[in-house]
Formats: sequence, structure tokens, C-alpha cells
Amino acid sequence: QVQLVESGGGSVQAGGSLRLSCTASRRYISNYAMGWFRWAPGKGREFVGAISRDGERTDYGDSVKGRFTISRDNDKLTAFLQMNSVKPEDTAMYSCAANSNYGTLSTRPNYWGRGTQVTVFS
Repeated sequence: QVQLVESGGGSVQAGGSLRLSCTASRRYISNYAMGWFRWAPGKGREFVGAISRDGERTDYGDSVKGRFTISRDNDKLTAFLQMNSVKPEDTAMYSCAANSNYGTLSTRPNYWGRGTQVTVFS
């Protein structure tokens, strides 16, 4: 089993930056693709982005392209979501996810973290 724990959420002013972290319980996290999803008020689950096992491939949802960046440090068992130029509509609960198959991560993640709240104020 893989356990994921997010951190770094909080309140940030519009236009500012925030970095979220997701730490896994397994040393062999390099066997898993990792990604981020969010739930905004009045909306369902939205795909934010994903990163492959080796970190060479990344994909992003259209709403965050050019503003958010996903990275990972497998030695630290951690994936990151760097959020720049945040907007009020980015306010949401953000959860990280892991999957053995990169191709199905965006639709069928195998593991979920409990989430961390991000609030953007103007």
C-alpha cells in the first residue's frame, strides 16, 4: 500500500505563489506516476497535472498550463506542485494521487492523499 500526505496549503494573495508537497510512504515511489487533482466549490474533480515515474513527462489541465509546474524528488519520496500567478478560481482542496500506470492516472488513480486546502484571496 502507498500512503500519501500533502502539505503546503494555506491562504495566498492573488498573483502570488505557493508550493504544495506530497510525500509517499514507500521508498520505491519511483515505480509510480504521481499527480494532483482539485475540488473547487460547486465543481467536481478537476485534473491539475501529472508526472511520470522518471519525471521526464508532465501533463497539465488547460486551466493551469503556464502557471503550475509539477516536479518530483524520488530520493525524498516527494512530488511537488509549484503554483504561480494564482487566481481566486484556483481556490480548492488539492489532493495528490499515485498510480502504477501513467496513462490511467488522470482517470483512475490507485492511491489518494487526504488533501490540503488552498485559498486565494484578492
